[in-house]
Amino acid sequence: MENAPDIERDEDAPDGKWHTAIAEASDAGVRVDKWLAGWTELSRARIGALIEAKQVRADGTLITKPTNKVREGIEYAVFVPPPVDDTPQPENIPLNILYEDDQLIVVNKPAGMTVHPAPGSRSATLVNALLYHCADSLSGIGGVMRPGIVHRIDKDTSGALVVAKTDRAHRYLSKQFAKHTVERVYVCLARSIPKPREGQIASRLARSVHDRKKQAVVRGTLGNIEASDHGRHAITNYKYIKGFGQQPNAAVGVPQVSMLECRLETGRTHQIRVHLAHIGCPLLGDPLYGKQRAFLTSKSPGELAVKDAMSTFKRQALHAKSLGFKHPTTKEYMEFDTPLAPEMAALVTALEQL
Repeated sequence: MENAPDIERDEDAPDGKWHTAIAEASDAGVRVDKWLAGWTELSRARIGALIEAKQVRADGTLITKPTNKVREGIEYAVFVPPPVDDTPQPENIPLNILYEDDQLIVVNKPAGMTVHPAPGSRSATLVNALLYHCADSLSGIGGVMRPGIVHRIDKDTSGALVVAKTDRAHRYLSKQFAKHTVERVYVCLARSIPKPREGQIASRLARSVHDRKKQAVVRGTLGNIEASDHGRHAITNYKYIKGFGQQPNAAVGVPQVSMLECRLETGRTHQIRVHLAHIGCPLLGDPLYGKQRAFLTSKSPGELAVKDAMSTFKRQALHAKSLGFKHPTTKEYMEFDTPLAPEMAALVTALEQL
């Protein structure tokens, strides 16, 4: 488009603002989200969200697809809602506190709770609960959206997590995470059994080219993290704890499900989930990396019990069992151990019937 249309902007309007422009001949055929982003100065993702929210029109008719093509002479209108204050607010949400002093707080996070606010999870997060519990005594290094947050675990993963209450504690704990000296032990339930039963998975991880919600092992880097500069190196040490059942049509001793212990040397997004799925042992219940066909055709009493347990288990079977680090002021090594979340313990009980 050679000349941007003249439009009025009133970003602070309390009721939002319609922005309009008439497409010229030179605009015809361009994707509507790209063209609208060009003169509204909004991102294409933002335009797409407004289209989905039914806030974009062409000559008064709703536009339903960002891939529509611009037509000459048509008046396009985009409604930009008033800005929303995204600053997290304190919420009175109960916390399972394992330890607390004037420097830090260690909690046992339940599955289903997001660590900090993000699109789609603006409230009921761990940060909202901490703001209520700790008042103004959280480190500000993480910014207003992530006060005190030194590390994260996935929304649907349960277990131990440490939060900094002072900037000094935040910096000291962050250095330990950066140097990989923090002890992090996870327990998980995975399909089949890894070979060997104890070992290390090392690779580079990057966003999947097929699904932006997923991470993936960068091709050629499994066991050779120097084979590519793409992605971030990730190292998971695992150990087989015990098995449940016998996998059909497999060698004797290959269980249907394995309980594994994983120790992280790095803490990449979805690291354990991606690594285990890549070696053929996806976590039970994992909606992104695991096939959900397990036990769907079950007939034996044991498998039926597991099937029933899986029907109410709506997350990946992953629990942050142990967390160990040096205290930022006393320099004392502290370690916290958490029991399996009740829903995961119930699943283990069902698996024991296989």
